[in-house]
Amino acid sequence: MQYPNTVEFRVWGKYALFTDPLTKIGGEKYSYQIPTYEALKGILSSVYWKPTFVWVIDKVRVMKRIKTQTRSAKPIKYYTDSNDLAIYTYLSDVEYQVQAYFEWNKNREDLKQDRNENKHYCVANRMIERGGRRDVFLGTRECQGYVEECKFGEGAGKYDGYGELDAFGLIFHGFDYPDEAKKDEFYARFWRPKMIDGVIKFPHPDDKSLIRKFVRPMTANPPATIGLMEQGLLEGCEEGSV
Repeated sequence: MQYPNTVEFRVWGKYALFTDPLTKIGGEKYSYQIPTYEALKGILSSVYWKPTFVWVIDKVRVMKRIKTQTRSAKPIKYYTDSNDLAIYTYLSDVEYQVQAYFEWNKNREDLKQDRNENKHYCVANRMIERGGRRDVFLGTRECQGYVEECKFGEGAGKYDGYGELDAFGLIFHGFDYPDEAKKDEFYARFWRPKMIDGVIKFPHPDDKSLIRKFVRPMTANPPATIGLMEQGLLEGCEEGSV
């Protein structure tokens, strides 16, 4: 465990759709073979999040065999009220172990008084035990996910002892939002992942090896928050060090 505020959890579901953006152009979506950094960050944010901090995904372990399943869909045509016929390719019967930690959001100096590492860590673990504060989705709304606590690395995984696999190509990593990174700028990040014995280690969003693409100017509109003062949030949490 590299960081003292590290959390670990298991997430699973019947389907997942970590969409390759290149396949959105024709209206038919195709999932990456592995979850993206941004998707896992979104899952953890559904479990527990405050604008005081930013979740950082350290690594993910693929527990089950990677397999796909096609399903027909009827998306709404652009600029019309009619439906179109499309084929979406999902991952099926997925399960992952995730290890992550949080860092203070340096763009929210107005929330300095809310930077209580022990209490945020306590609440995050309690929310993992309860399955999250909000609904969990595996990439998209129709792919319901479920979360529970686990010990990263425990249990048998399909790719244990499999060796190195780096055939995923260039894939989407995540977004640099103006309220978490550079102010008034919105970037997309890309990278070439490598899986070793079923484990994928993610580079930090600030890593210089990531390929960045400027998307557009964007001004942050951060939500108002009372942070840890939220009623009932700290039930069962004790003061102390992480």
